[in-house]
Order: sequence, then structure tokens, then C-alpha cells
Amino acid sequence: MKQLVISLFIILCFLNSRGQDLQKIDSLKRLLNKSKEDTSKVKLLLALTSEYQDHDVKKAMSYAKEGGQLSNRLNYMAGKLKYSKRMMYLHATLTQHDSAIWYGKQILKIATETKDSLNMGIAYYTLGERYNFKSDYETGIAYSLKGLRIIERLGTSPETRATLNGSMAANYLMIKDYKKSIEFGEKAEMLDRKNKNYKSLASTLTNLGNAYDGLGQEMKALSAYKESLSLCDKYNYPSFVAMNCEGIVEIMDRQNKLDQVKYYAEKGLATAIKIEDNFNIMSCYQNLSVYYLKTNQHAKAKELLFKALDISKTNDYKEARGTILQSLSNVLYAERNYALASQYQREASKIREDIFTESMAQKHANEEVKFETEKKENQIKLQTAEIRQKNILNYFLIAGTTAFLAISILSYRNYKHRQKLQQAKIDELETEKQLTATEAVLKGEEQERTRLAKDLHDGLGGMLSGIKFSLNNMKENLIMTPENAHAFGRSIDMLDSSIKEMRRVAHNMMPEILVKYGLDIALKEYCEEMDRSSMLHVNYQSIGIHQADIPQTTAINIYRIIQELVNNSIKHAQAKNVLVQLHQSEQEKLLAITVEDDGNGFDTNQLKQSEGMGWLNITNRIEFLKGKIDLQSEPSKGTSIMIEINI
Repeated sequence: MKQLVISLFIILCFLNSRGQDLQKIDSLKRLLNKSKEDTSKVKLLLALTSEYQDHDVKKAMSYAKEGGQLSNRLNYMAGKLKYSKRMMYLHATLTQHDSAIWYGKQILKIATETKDSLNMGIAYYTLGERYNFKSDYETGIAYSLKGLRIIERLGTSPETRATLNGSMAANYLMIKDYKKSIEFGEKAEMLDRKNKNYKSLASTLTNLGNAYDGLGQEMKALSAYKESLSLCDKYNYPSFVAMNCEGIVEIMDRQNKLDQVKYYAEKGLATAIKIEDNFNIMSCYQNLSVYYLKTNQHAKAKELLFKALDISKTNDYKEARGTILQSLSNVLYAERNYALASQYQREASKIREDIFTESMAQKHANEEVKFETEKKENQIKLQTAEIRQKNILNYFLIAGTTAFLAISILSYRNYKHRQKLQQAKIDELETEKQLTATEAVLKGEEQERTRLAKDLHDGLGGMLSGIKFSLNNMKENLIMTPENAHAFGRSIDMLDSSIKEMRRVAHNMMPEILVKYGLDIALKEYCEEMDRSSMLHVNYQSIGIHQADIPQTTAINIYRIIQELVNNSIKHAQAKNVLVQLHQSEQEKLLAITVEDDGNGFDTNQLKQSEGMGWLNITNRIEFLKGKIDLQSEPSKGTSIMIEINI
């Protein structure tokens, strides 16, 4: 449950935020009562917004809106810009990210119109920050990088550049791009040391430690964590102590230095309790439970984990609750309380599934498709407006040239021809928009499959293997009756089966062999595995595929199509034999895919009324690959599907 130190609300670097000054507020209100409806009143309203923004958001928003309305009536561009900045910050404070993004785009629009490079850079950077908080990291990082480049070209202060680089390091750390995170983090570290900004340096070192650890550079990670911890102790920055201690605890746990695990977990806990940091109190309880579990003090480990679980429920730390439940399951397995351990494990799995579903729905299906679709719709509107303008122009030409009938007829024919061309362009853009939306969804699906497969294999797989190792060690030190020994052995067998099933699921979600060795070998391995399962006989044949250079995106979609077709033969056709054949023609640059089975067959007209997702997924992928499909099937006569794709 590592936390990142993120530079929230970068726009504050440029807003001159300050503490609330009651005497100044009274003075501003008196001036406001006497002011006229001019730019001076706008400045007073926005100054009051600044005084209230960190203490009374409701009042701050009221003054800001009044200032914005007056700026619009006066067409006062500087007032409009400041109003949009204040509103973006206020909505970001309330975690209303969509509203904050809208005001960010207003800042960008005004800055572009007035050729204000600094505020363009601020707008791009802060928009990126908002998208990151919505988990749309691809869009967020693209915006942030654009803003960073603009601001750096303007020769801003070293403190600002350090803050921006540190924030970029945190952004890349969120998506586990550790190399990029280190690149920006080391820039921030150099500037922080030069500026002697030790608080910023402490946070930068914490994030660097996380990135180094992510790349397996434990010595560098330890050095960064310990230097940050030293700065926290020296200059009293308690908010970073628990995060550094957590990083050190993870490394010490891997090195089996349990005394160090206990020392740093207790140090982090003491500081987190002192500053009432609930998230880190919860994390430190879980870290400390590791020590007690590994020293066989199970009661103490459970006590700490139940405390952590209460905090996660009270504060709705959903992802953290899942990891705590898994840790409780591990302790209960160690106590041989298998029923309760299994219950907690199921609850942890349910939470992971819920988070995965929410992530898929929000990050990929909605945001990416929305972003790409909006661009295409704007192009379609532009083309439609051009057609409307040309229609009006042609009508005037026809009305004004009645004496020249031949010329009018030619103009009319020309108009019709151009109209068809424009309509063809619109149809082309509509098709491109649909393909872009499909591509975004498929890309998001494969990214989530890859992430979930890695989490299953590396996280849950490692944990299950660890439990098996612990159980085998316990068996050697226990004296059991024959009945208990038999039950223990059966539990080990069940654990082995669980590990095999987990690896099978992870492999099916994103076959590693496809990425490493290509489509031909991956399909051959898949078909042989299905053949070995005894569910049906699968015969795989390929011609010219092993030499083909097939892009990875295309290969993944072909693999998924064949996987879905074979599954249909098992589930619906009740087939005994399936033929999977791939043939690539080098001359025609064409890949032909054939999947045939001897199953029940069906009336192909039923597909038009089908509500199932399987066939829809197949056709969407084929359309995305710009391929053709030919389906032949009759009841009791099996099914034959041929797909042709240009490579």
C-alpha cells in the first residue's frame, strides 16, 4: 500500500495563495461596498476569493462567480483568466475533477487567444494533473508534458521547475513507468539540492526510493529512503516519515531482517499516530503485522490487522481493505483456521474484482472513447458547415445567372458532385470515429488484461507459493496423527491446484508466449493445451506464418478471435473435433484464418437476434482489423468460419 508524494494543485505556484487575514478581509469588503461596476471591483472580488479559498470554499466560490460575471459584462480578459484559475482550484479542492477540467480548458482558451505562454503552460500542466486524478494517466501525462515544456522554455524559477519535475516523477510512478519516474525525479532532486529546499527534497527522495525499488535497485532505494528519513527527523517533516519507513520495511522483509522490519514499522506508526494520518496508521499496522506473523506471534498479528481493517472501513480505503483481508487470510492459514481464512480470501478477491470493473468502466470505455470521439465529431461538424455554406452559395449563383442556362446547369452538376464528395468524407470520418472508439476499447481491455494477469501471477501467485512453503516447513516440525497428516496433505494438494488454476487464468488473460515468441507459437501452444484437456480434439495447421511479421496489436486480436471461436465450439456446438488453420500469402499480403468444427451447427439467421457478447466481440475485432468473414453453418452439419485479413 505504498503512498506517492504528489504535488497537488500545481496552479497554486502561480496563484499567490496565502493564509486568511481577517483584517484584510474587512478592508476589502469596505472597499467593495463603495466600488463601481468596473475592473477595480473585479480585482476586489477575486482578492476576496483568494482570502477565503483555503478556509471557506463556499464563500470563495460566491465571490469568484460574481467577479467572473462582471468580467464577462466588461469583456475584461485578465479578470476572466483569474476567475477561471480560481474556479479550477476550488473545484479541484472539492475533488470535482470534471468541473476543474472545464475551467482548465477555459484558461487554455483565453491564454491562447491572448498569446500568454505562461498561462498556456499552467493550463496544460494543471489539466494533466486533473486527468491523472481521474485515472486517465495517458491523457494526463500528455497534457502535463506539454505544459512542462512550455514553462521550462520561459525560464521560470528553479523552485517551480523542481516542483514540476517532481510532480512528473509522481505521475510516471502512478503508471509504474519507473525509468521515466527516475529521469524526472533525479532532475527534481538536483534542483532541490541546489535550492536547499529540504522539504521538497524529502518528498522527491521518497518517490525516487519507490521508483528504484520498482526496478529492483534495492541499495539505491534504501539510500533514498534513509536520506529522506534523515531530513524528516532533522527539519521536522512528519508527513513523509511513515512513507519512507514503509519502503524500508518492504526491503528489509525481502531480506528477512525481521528486527529492522519491527524497528521501522514502529517508527512509522509512532509518527503517523502523532499527526493523526489515518492512511499511514493503517499501513503501519499492516507492516508491523508482517513481523509478528513471521515470528509466529499470530494473535498480535491479527490484532494489528483488525485495527487496520477498521480504519480502512471507516475511511473507505477500498483497495487497502482488500490487501488487509488477504493478510488476515495468510495469518489464519498459518493458524490452520482454513474456513475463516478462505472467507477472508474470497472477500479480498471480490474487492479486487470490483476495483477492476470500476477501472475498466471509467478509465478506458468512457474517458478514452469520449476523448477520441469528440475530436472526430468536431471534424464532422466542420465538414457539415462547409456543405451548408456551399449550398447557400450555389443557390445564389443559380438565382443570379438565369440568363446563362448552360452555365447554371454545369454549376448545379458541379455542386452535386462536390456535395457527394463532402458526404463521402463525412461517411469516412464516421467510420474512422467508430474504428477509433473500438481501438480505444480493445486497447483498454488488453491493457487491463495484462495488468490483471501480472497482478495475479506476481502478487497472488507469489503469495500462494509462500503459503505452500510455510505449510511444508510447518509439517516438518509437527507431530500429527495419520488422519491429520492425510488432511494436511490434501490441503497441500488443494493449494497446488489453486496455484495451477491461477496460473492458467493469468496465462489466458495475456499469454506471455504470444508477446515473446509470436502468434504462430502462441496459437500452437493454445491448441495443444486444449487438445490435452480431453474436452475435444484440436488440430492446428499453419502455412507461412512463422516467417510473417505481424504487428503485436493485430496478433493479439487474431489470438482473441480464435480463442473465442474455439470456446464457442466447446460451449455451444458440443463439437468433438476442431480444425484451426492459418495461411499467409506473401504475394497477396493476405492472412487467411479457418476454424471448422463437427458440432451441432445452427441457423445463421439466429445471429441477427443474438444478444450474446461473444459474436459481437469477434465481429468488432474483425472490423477493427479491416477484415472479411464468411460463416457457413447448418443444424447438425457443423460450422465453418473463414476470415481474411490484410497484413
